[in-house]
Amino acid sequence: MAEHAARAAHPAYPVGLRLTGRRVVVIGGGQVAQRRLPALIAAGADIVLVSPSATPSVEAMADAGEIRWIKRAYEDGDLADTWYALVATSDADANNAASAEAERTRTWCVRSDDAGAATAWTPATGRSEGVTVAVLTTEVSGRDPRRSAALRDAIVEGLRDGTLAAPHHRTRTPGVALVGGGPGDPDLITVRGRRLLAEADVVIADRLGPRDLLDELPPHVEVIDAAKIPYGRYMAQEAINNALIEHAKAGKAVVRLKGGDPFVFGRGMEEAQALAEAGIACTVVPGISSSISVPGAAGIPVTHRGVAHEFTVVSGHVAPDDERSLVDWPSLAKLRGTLVVLMGVDKIGAIAQTLVAHGKAPETPVALVQEGTTASQRRVDATLATVAETARAEDVRPPAVIVIGDVVAVGTK
Repeated sequence: MAEHAARAAHPAYPVGLRLTGRRVVVIGGGQVAQRRLPALIAAGADIVLVSPSATPSVEAMADAGEIRWIKRAYEDGDLADTWYALVATSDADANNAASAEAERTRTWCVRSDDAGAATAWTPATGRSEGVTVAVLTTEVSGRDPRRSAALRDAIVEGLRDGTLAAPHHRTRTPGVALVGGGPGDPDLITVRGRRLLAEADVVIADRLGPRDLLDELPPHVEVIDAAKIPYGRYMAQEAINNALIEHAKAGKAVVRLKGGDPFVFGRGMEEAQALAEAGIACTVVPGISSSISVPGAAGIPVTHRGVAHEFTVVSGHVAPDDERSLVDWPSLAKLRGTLVVLMGVDKIGAIAQTLVAHGKAPETPVALVQEGTTASQRRVDATLATVAETARAEDVRPPAVIVIGDVVAVGTK
């Protein structure tokens, strides 16, 4: 007790352990081990688990060869040549014995059942872009794991979404990030995309990107509407490519903000190729595609057990009878699954007619979801036989995702 009191009089000293290739022993294969083992595995430790039983997840780690499992209770001597030990059994006597061995062998030891008896504590940790955040309550009497975890979460989330600024002081390499902004709701952009936006010097945005995020950018960030880039002697896409290259070569961190995913009808690869030819570093940040997220937001699953085992996403910006079309509409008409059409509002009449002409039932359900995931979202239902007239009567306008198939009747309206 006197020893515990002496330890409690001084705060813990925080340190980062480099455990690669070093022996770590975990005693107990329950929930505590299940939570702690992934980080130890990621650290490259040589992990030995000592426990007569383990949770299915811990057992899977052993089966995968990530840890070695000795299937028995703790025995004196198990901590020989060990750098770090985690004691986490439900047997108080075993925990005390293991802790005593750790003290004798000068092994740093974490106790899940008695922090005061431990020689080391596990901080609440999180990671964001190469930075590990560790929050540690430094006094035994004031230990509050929930508060530590809450602080950890707040810091990591702030770093990820850019609300907690941590500027790089070393020279950074200028380049372009092709960021998928998701279907429209600003909360549906990835955390990496949001962080890159917060670090950008220049943002070139599409009109279908999450516009609300642009209001959060610092005043020094130059925001360029891609639709208003002067084309001059260039085509629209070529002019956008040139703008990306020009700003990147000027030493700026550039974000090309797109709606949905950059590589789903977003011409992202054209931009990536142009940047590669110009020798500009390019990072691709995937986004949530509207082809799946918008139907989901409207209560429509693109697949459903017993109803649809596949879904196909096609562009509807070119009519089925247009010689430029690359879509095999007759084959699509024969599929039993779900058909999702993007950019097809003004062509939906011709699309429906073509599908019916090649065998699709006229009564096949159709849903048009306009401005999905935003405050203006609305859903209009029809069938292939009625969708053209319904779309006109309801004044459905782009952007809208069109879902064709029996899954439309499964979802909630």
